[in-house]
Amino acid sequence: MKLIIAIIKPDRLDAVKKELYKADVNLITVNEVLGHGRQMGITEVYRGAKEMGNLLRKIRLEIAVNEDFVEPTIKAIIKGAQTGEVGDGKIFVLDLLDCIRIRTEERGNIAIG
Repeated sequence: MKLIIAIIKPDRLDAVKKELYKADVNLITVNEVLGHGRQMGITEVYRGAKEMGNLLRKIRLEIAVNEDFVEPTIKAIIKGAQTGEVGDGKIFVLDLLDCIRIRTEERGNIAIG
């Protein structure tokens, strides 16, 4: 089992969800987050001087998947989120030790769904 965490641009969420559904990945958690990467947030020129703006709005997706769905999930996220521009985001893949469905107390691969 793996936990896939993706940080993407907010305007790419619908495209990513569409690609995930095509890959038969339907269980996702979505959070609005703030942050920046190498671009260090928004840079604006004000009265001839560069000013650093606020942190950038991003979307954080958390997706727990069984091993068979790891690569299809990654490919779906890339296909939906990729614009070729700086700030497209990142994908992190973590080992998931356990998953418990609260309603039935099922554990492991069965609990993921």
